Amino acid sequence: MRIIRIFLTGVVFIMALQGCSSTQGWYHLPSAEFNEIEYGFEVKTQKVRNINIGYIDEGKGDILLLIHGLGSNAKAWSKNIPALSRDHRVIAVDLPGYGTSDKGHYQYTLSFYATVLKEFLAGLGVDEAVFIGHSMGGQIAMVSALENPELVQGLVLISPAGFEAFTDGEGDWLRRAVSAKFVSETTVRGVAINLESNFYDTPEDAEFMITDRLQVRGASDFDRYCYAVSLNVAAMLDYPVYDRLDEISQPTLVLFGENDNLIPNRFLHGGFTEDVAQRGMSKLNNGKLVMMSECGHFVQFEKAEETNQAVVDFLAN
Repeated sequence: MRIIRIFLTGVVFIMALQGCSSTQGWYHLPSAEFNEIEYGFEVKTQKVRNINIGYIDEGKGDILLLIHGLGSNAKAWSKNIPALSRDHRVIAVDLPGYGTSDKGHYQYTLSFYATVLKEFLAGLGVDEAVFIGHSMGGQIAMVSALENPELVQGLVLISPAGFEAFTDGEGDWLRRAVSAKFVSETTVRGVAINLESNFYDTPEDAEFMITDRLQVRGASDFDRYCYAVSLNVAAMLDYPVYDRLDEISQPTLVLFGENDNLIPNRFLHGGFTEDVAQRGMSKLNNGKLVMMSECGHFVQFEKAEETNQAVVDFLAN
């Protein structure tokens, strides 16, 4: 049986309600459009293929392109942009289908994203960058390195999708289970559980990841966002990047949390995160692995200072 290697990030099936934050007040949050969510940075817009791409652009110097994960947006990098932009130009993008970017009936494959990012950077006059991706964003970064190697100077993969193995049957089940309807009907409590599953010890300042998500449920393009999320699950399954890791020649830094509740998938596989990480590292030709103790899936937020220092050290070599 062919093995599909991928990690389904951001999608957690609700098995219990224990350990969840209080939901008091969340049921009465006002609705907001995606572009009304405050990012804490100026959000600019660049048009690519008639798609308006929202992005944050801070600092000067060599280019770092930050790519968020499934269901997320550029705000996921709020603890990293200030530190990394001291000596670099940091561009944190909202992928098509997410955040302030347009949402539509696009192809939503990983190759689609790699091409859009290439054209997006070209529109900014950027011909090479270090690609830094979290979870699904990590897999998109690897696809970019494979399909547009001249563009990608190096890779920083944070809890990257693409290292875990799924059978064809598991992949088919995930495709059917994670429909746009499933995403759109996630309850308030379910949103909170999904968020907390990303952390070893949920930081208090991560609550915006819940409240922002709840507010946009009333957005005019929320259904198109849910459509993008569901198709992205299939997109990750359809591009088993693990099988091509040995083709990546760029220097690569990989960061994982030792207590990642999402890698490996606890409902299908179990086991230890470091085992998954080591299997991926064994395929890379020029990679370095850093395991973060007492840290979950959202490494760059839960261990922001350590992440920023690891990236700075990697870039200095």
